[in-house]
Amino acid sequence: MPGSRLLVVGLAAAMVLGAPTTAMADSGSGGATEGRFDRPQPGFASPRTELRTSTPSRVGLDPAPLEAAWRAIEGYTEPQATGRPLYPGAVLSYGHHGRVVLTRATGYSRLYADGSGSALPEADRIRTRTDAIYDLASVSKLFTSIVVMQQVEAGRVDLDAPVTRYLPEFREHGATSPYDKSGVTVRQLLTHTSGLPAFLPLWRDHPDPASRLRAAVTADLTAEAGTRYLYSDLNLITLGALVTAVTGKPLDRLVADGITRPLRMRDTGYNPTTRAPRERIAATEFQAVPDRGMVWGKVHDENAWSFGGVAGHAGVFSTARDLGVLAQTMLNGGAYDGHRILRSTSVQQMITNENTEFGTNAHGLGFELDQRWYMGGLSSLRTAGHTGYTGTSLVIDFASRSFVILLTNRVHPSRSWGSVNPGRVAAAQGLAEALAVRPRAGRTAWFSGTANARTATVTVPLPSSARAQRLSWQQLTDTEASDPLTLQVSADGGTTWTTLPYRLGGQVVDGPYAVSGVRRWERAVADVPAGSAAVRWTYVQDAALSGRGIYLDGITVRDGRRVVVDTERHPTLVRTDGWTPATR
Repeated sequence: MPGSRLLVVGLAAAMVLGAPTTAMADSGSGGATEGRFDRPQPGFASPRTELRTSTPSRVGLDPAPLEAAWRAIEGYTEPQATGRPLYPGAVLSYGHHGRVVLTRATGYSRLYADGSGSALPEADRIRTRTDAIYDLASVSKLFTSIVVMQQVEAGRVDLDAPVTRYLPEFREHGATSPYDKSGVTVRQLLTHTSGLPAFLPLWRDHPDPASRLRAAVTADLTAEAGTRYLYSDLNLITLGALVTAVTGKPLDRLVADGITRPLRMRDTGYNPTTRAPRERIAATEFQAVPDRGMVWGKVHDENAWSFGGVAGHAGVFSTARDLGVLAQTMLNGGAYDGHRILRSTSVQQMITNENTEFGTNAHGLGFELDQRWYMGGLSSLRTAGHTGYTGTSLVIDFASRSFVILLTNRVHPSRSWGSVNPGRVAAAQGLAEALAVRPRAGRTAWFSGTANARTATVTVPLPSSARAQRLSWQQLTDTEASDPLTLQVSADGGTTWTTLPYRLGGQVVDGPYAVSGVRRWERAVADVPAGSAAVRWTYVQDAALSGRGIYLDGITVRDGRRVVVDTERHPTLVRTDGWTPATR
């Protein structure tokens, strides 16, 4: 079975691991699963789990990777190779097993006077606080999606009903459009498979909120519904209109009544200056078109702004503390502090991949899944989240009961200054590497590391034998598809190498192997041909992104019944290049 097929098999296994189960024990009670990457947990945390402040060490996390991630986040506020920072300021927050183990702020929430980057006088700058309020941009889509699921639970909305049942005008389309909109479902809006276009400049092309909303709802499809994935703001704008139609209440009221008020997310909502002084709100972009000047205290997204600050795709502002509560609510299966905003079955629906036929575009009902480009080493089909254009990201790792929140105002003063993705990856990777992988044999295992753009090898010499020998070891693999591991054998002392097939957890690997999201040790066995002189594991990493890495442990070779190589007893037999012994 080739490695590319094995990747799919591995992801399927991860889906099985994530099957719904009853709630687990209260995450605050401790236990062998705290701080562990290699013990993925099914189901949800206890609905009684509430966030408390702690330290990484007390919940089994290694503080060093978290500190390294924080240094990276701080460093991105300094000029980079472009001469500009990735963002002027940021807040980073980590949660694990019901404990907030780090929340820190760096840089400035307001620094610039204009779009060219002229700095304000020192007296007018505002340093970032940990309770700074940020424009979440598209992370707002999660709030709309939760409101939709609440209406599903109330029996007002059917996920598989056509959108036209609730918004009859949705069926309208241009006379020349080849695609019929009458069959588009609510589910397809939530999974971005409706065929609606990614974006329309509603603020520019229509004179008022009513005409803008009508233009969004009646937009022509760009593809037949259900045939492709296309991330679209219009999907969520339409859903915002849909929940208003079925309830008779505006979206901001539904979000407040259904999410922020019961969860006591006091700093979360639309149009933040109605709740907080502007000094607490991070500034965003200096906009010349439309002529808004420095946007500060108002939503950055032009379409959401043209709707009065409230729209299904953007407009929510929040803090790290409040987003942590929302993340823990989802980890708890929809409940927090005695208030249930969703049934656990609804949460499971939201974090189950609906887009299995669309490759890497894994998506639940509102939540993105398994997106390594911002989830880093936490990426799996049980890792859900979303990003926002302003420089925000939320990652919720159900397998380890953890969350990562990164809030930046990377569009301050200009959206053209660059991407915040390196910061997003650093933040998520820090928590992934803080989670332990315990050796399976002895006190250490061989660890590949997570650096990029390199080739690392583990080589074990073999005693000469006239018959085949049995090689066995334990392996944990978590890496992106473009960073494969290959087992090779040499008969001439290492001058030439050929691929050696092996069995891993019931699968046959015959070539490069890469898998993400399985998160467990598996036993591996290979038959080494007679006359072989050495075996080696070769790990090739490309120039960007990484998983949690690869671990090898308990490497033994048997010649018949006799053990002829035991690397636990004789570790000096192992020759490594780029691999290191690891205790966790």
